[in-house]
Amino acid sequence: MIPSDIARELLELTQTNKKGVDALYEAEINLARNEADLDKAEAGAFIQAAGSVAERQAIAKLECAELRFERDLAKAQVNRVRTKMRTIESQIMAQATVAKIMQAEMKL
Repeated sequence: MIPSDIARELLELTQTNKKGVDALYEAEINLARNEADLDKAEAGAFIQAAGSVAERQAIAKLECAELRFERDLAKAQVNRVRTKMRTIESQIMAQATVAKIMQAEMKL
């Protein structure tokens, strides 16, 4: 690996990581919307249900199962973006280490 390859790869990784910041923001917005939709639907279903508090909670939960699933998928997306960003950051650190080792070897 030559220094220009390392520099190019570091640049690409940095650019990809910057895109990850935007992707994380969008995923977090999506998660917030899903959580708000779920909360609103559960509250509405609870109010409309009849029975004891436990029965009303169960009915509300059942009626909102699909929204809960969508919220869980949104959480998974946020976690996936964060994991990818951590992986890219690790790759950046590894490439920076390789660059420092090469620089030290060139001085010898």
